[in-house]
This record gives sequence, C-alpha cells and structure tokens, in this order.
Amino acid sequence: GKPLGNRFFDALVFDKIKELFGGRVRIVLSGSAPISNEVLSFLKICFDCDILQGYGLTESSGGTVMTALGDPSLGSIGGPVQNVKIKLRDVPEMGYSHTNEVPSGELCIWSPSVLPGYFKNPEKTQEAKIDGWLLSGDIVTVSPIGAITIVDRLKNIFKLSQGEYIAPEKLENVYIQSEYIQQIWIHGDSMKDWAVAFVVVDTDKAKEY
Repeated sequence: GKPLGNRFFDALVFDKIKELFGGRVRIVLSGSAPISNEVLSFLKICFDCDILQGYGLTESSGGTVMTALGDPSLGSIGGPVQNVKIKLRDVPEMGYSHTNEVPSGELCIWSPSVLPGYFKNPEKTQEAKIDGWLLSGDIVTVSPIGAITIVDRLKNIFKLSQGEYIAPEKLENVYIQSEYIQQIWIHGDSMKDWAVAFVVVDTDKAKEY
C-alpha cells in the first residue's frame, strides 16, 4: 500500500480533486504538445493514475509513439505503438548519431498509416520521405529500454557564413530561464558570421537589479 503520509494527503486534498472528475479516472492520455516534467509529476500525484504521453504527426495519421503503462519516468514519450517502426537518422552537423553513448538522431517513422505522399506535390513528398520512411524533423535520444525523448528540432537551425550551425530554439530555451528575460527571439543570416537576439526585458526585475 501507500506510505501513511501519501494516504493522508490523498484524503485531505487529492481525493477531492479526483472526485471533481468523477472519482474513477484510471488513465489520462495527453497529446498535441509536450507536458513539462513539473506539471506531469503534479498531475500524477493528483490523479494517482497513469498519464500517458502520445506523439505523432498529421503525416503519420496521429499517434505513433506512446509511453508505457506503469512507466514512472518523466520527459519520455515512450516507444512505438504496434503498427509502427522507428529508426534514427544521423545528423552529424548537429552532433547527433546513433553511435553516440546515448543514441540520438532524427526520428524516422515507418507504418501503414504514414501518408503515401502530399497531394500533387512530389517535391514535398521527396523531402519528407526516404525509402518509405517519414522524416519527422524531431531530434530524439533513445534510452537503454527504448524510450524516446525529444531533445531538439532539425528544421529550426540556420548556418552562419563561416559554416557554424545555430539552433535558435535550443538557445532561446536556455536564455528564457533568466528571470530578467520575458521573451527572446534569436535570428541569423547565412551571409553573416554572427547571430542576434531580440530580448524583451522584465522591467520590474531589471529595476530591482
């Protein structure tokens, strides 16, 4: 059974939250966008049930990857569902490879549910698929138990004039952690050897500083 402290808080707080949803919630499924680890952990405590994260693309007809029942980890989107195969495509210019200590690369999807092609657009189809495998554009890592975690985005990169690749979304996610920054947008030009950042400063925090 649960530790006494957990049962106490269930009776005091969390059972009341469960009752708001009928009191019989067994599984919660989330899709469309990722949940932060903090929110996911809180929801698991509130509902005391499995909260499964699903992942998929319009081009793959929706859900193709899902966390497993009973998986206590946070941040992972699990493994492929029954009719799906996955593999990694190396992205050496960004340092991602299936031979890394933690295998990583662009997530590629094969399934009968993957689109045969874009309507009257063979060029777009050729960009999106290689030998029947759909290129997701998402960079992932794979754990020893086969659980997938999204860590980066392939398409959100640009190259500077000296050949350096910049992943603006990754940098923005680092800088936005600063309490002095409300919003940030990073931009670069392939004809320049530097990038720029447009920053909206938190004026209250700046005044305090």
